[in-house]
Amino acid sequence: MHIITTTAELEETCARLATFDFVTVDTEFHRETTFWPELCLIQMAGPDLAVIVDPLAKAIDLKPFFKLMADPGVTKVFHAARQDIEIVFHLGGLIPMPVFDTQIAAMVCGFGDSVSYNQLVQKITGVQLDKSSRFTDWRQRPLSDRQLTYALADVTYLRDIHAVLSDRIKAENRSGWLSEEIAVLESPETYDLHPDDAWKRLRARLKKPRELAVLRAVAAWREREARNRNVPRGRILKDDSLFEVAQQQPVDPVALGKLRSIPKGWENAAAARGLLEAVGEAMAIAKEDLPKVPRQQSLPEGTSAAVEFLKVLLKLTSEKNGVAAKLIANTSDLEKIAVKGAEADVACLTGWRRSLFGEAALKLISGDVALRFMSGRIETVDIPPAASSPMEAGGQTTG
Repeated sequence: MHIITTTAELEETCARLATFDFVTVDTEFHRETTFWPELCLIQMAGPDLAVIVDPLAKAIDLKPFFKLMADPGVTKVFHAARQDIEIVFHLGGLIPMPVFDTQIAAMVCGFGDSVSYNQLVQKITGVQLDKSSRFTDWRQRPLSDRQLTYALADVTYLRDIHAVLSDRIKAENRSGWLSEEIAVLESPETYDLHPDDAWKRLRARLKKPRELAVLRAVAAWREREARNRNVPRGRILKDDSLFEVAQQQPVDPVALGKLRSIPKGWENAAAARGLLEAVGEAMAIAKEDLPKVPRQQSLPEGTSAAVEFLKVLLKLTSEKNGVAAKLIANTSDLEKIAVKGAEADVACLTGWRRSLFGEAALKLISGDVALRFMSGRIETVDIPPAASSPMEAGGQTTG
């Protein structure tokens, strides 16, 4: 199977792909031992063309590829686009636009939550893909024809999936729904996490402002260290080590070496100095300037029962309208609605989600709508104002 390995051939191919309305795109990469994903293969396809590009070839410059990704006249079709776009953003300094993500589109069309590419191929084309090459080390050369065929299938069947989903979205007038979700993928902030925000990735188990200040400082230090050395965060220090440092707040190598989660002897390494400096900076923060520890608020009594009713309504709405429940709302959203009602700051009370689900959810908790089981199915029932009561609606007092 032919692979593009030169800039001239890539430029010619990308120029041809740029004449199409859309191009399907996928990448194969390796990141088990690096912070930044190492791009190992690029697959692209237009209506009558499918190609594989070797970005590891010595005689190739990927500028033509990045130019195509930036072409506003060509829709870039991905499946689960986030990691592919992250690679383009890191290597090319740009976000592909416009983007069509078939995983999101499938959720809009009712194929379930986070449906896989293989599942979509089978459901839409009836083809069962060969998965035997999915654990390939894509850095190896040469790649076998079987491996390359597997890789190319990630963009050839994507053409059929794109055609079916785009037609359904247009027919059901849901283009605006899809655009709202795609906007997140097209935002640079999605891929450019500032090191000072790295602590947000961690599941903080801290109770004191000073501990949180130290955690933020050491998480930012680790993030910068991992990026500069291009190694996974865990290769610098594990998350558990960051939490222990935040709680114990060592200010010198001796104190650092006494921590159970710190590898033996690591306190004398060059990297340890950077960690201790980060701890020192956090310890120097004035008390009044310390960050506030996010508090997990307990839900009012009866809220759990109301949330269960909302979950039933959400599932009912999802099935009736052919939209993945995950795309409409999550449990946290439902809890906020149960507690704050129309004042809840949640996505499902805005835009298309409000008309699809939010309005009904508010009516449910206010007693204007009830749920009933009849003839083997659950359905909503409007309640006349005079008959309304929290008990009938399954509101917070239920249970």
